[in-house]
Amino acid sequence: MLAVALAFIATALHIVLCFAAAPLVTGITNKLRAWLLGRRGPPWLQPYRHLAKLLCKSSFVPDTATDLFTVWPLGAFLALAVATMLIPGFANGMLTADAGDYITIVGLFALARAAIMLGGLETGFGFGGAGAAREALFGVFAEAALLVLLLAFALLAQSTNVDGIAEAFRTTHIGISVSLGFALAAMLTVALTETGRIPTDNPSGHLELSMVHEAMALEYSGRLLALLDYAGMLRLIAWMNLIGTIFLPFGMARASEISSWPGGLALWAGKLLAMAAALSAFEVSRAKMRVFRVPEFLGAALLLGMLASVFLFVAARIGA
Repeated sequence: MLAVALAFIATALHIVLCFAAAPLVTGITNKLRAWLLGRRGPPWLQPYRHLAKLLCKSSFVPDTATDLFTVWPLGAFLALAVATMLIPGFANGMLTADAGDYITIVGLFALARAAIMLGGLETGFGFGGAGAAREALFGVFAEAALLVLLLAFALLAQSTNVDGIAEAFRTTHIGISVSLGFALAAMLTVALTETGRIPTDNPSGHLELSMVHEAMALEYSGRLLALLDYAGMLRLIAWMNLIGTIFLPFGMARASEISSWPGGLALWAGKLLAMAAALSAFEVSRAKMRVFRVPEFLGAALLLGMLASVFLFVAARIGA
């Protein structure tokens, strides 16, 4: 009973921390990016102020929209909220561990994408439709790459559960293998595309892929826009947790051992900060990728995932 109670408390703490820290992670990333560019940048807490400002405003529904106009932001938010709850953060063995299957999480990401696309198509305006069409094209390659990685993880960890994959990577001596490097590169590529963090050569310095995501939310305002923006923040911290759990499982606490929580929380915060810094450095490096080249970027991720699976399959056959 004590282990179940501790797992419940750890799960509740994980959910509260992820939901509370999601805007902060976005604020830190934006601040570090501005510092690397030699600018002062927005305050760390600017995302919280932005959400509070939107929550105080009313939402307007265009005349051309249907009754489902207000449903899509809620659907995207709920899908990403559930994904965030299922992906482990600072500890393994939480109550959500059995439900945190890799296929389920990929499906939740796809569901959130579909809801945002349908929201962009609601009013029938051309800019939102163009953004939804490009998002659908990106989704084909992104989902394919993630599902190909499923085979690599299943071969390497003998499990499709995210908690099980992390446990296998932490307890089994895997080392730095070529296949694992390919899998990491593929997942980082998909994550950068999914979160809209690919830098371009726009004179304004904005992220063009992020503008594609924003095109589908142009007709939303007030509380509905706050839901979409907060969903984007949850998406970023969910991807960071997923990458950190699978590829950096060291130092994770055990939900049934409260003595390991402080160290797990400290290392989890360090991982998020390190990934935010790496993301900011990547954006400042100016990859100069135009949005029409994103399918090529995701195609490379698909190829890397296939190579990781092939190498692991060959290694398994040789070992047998």
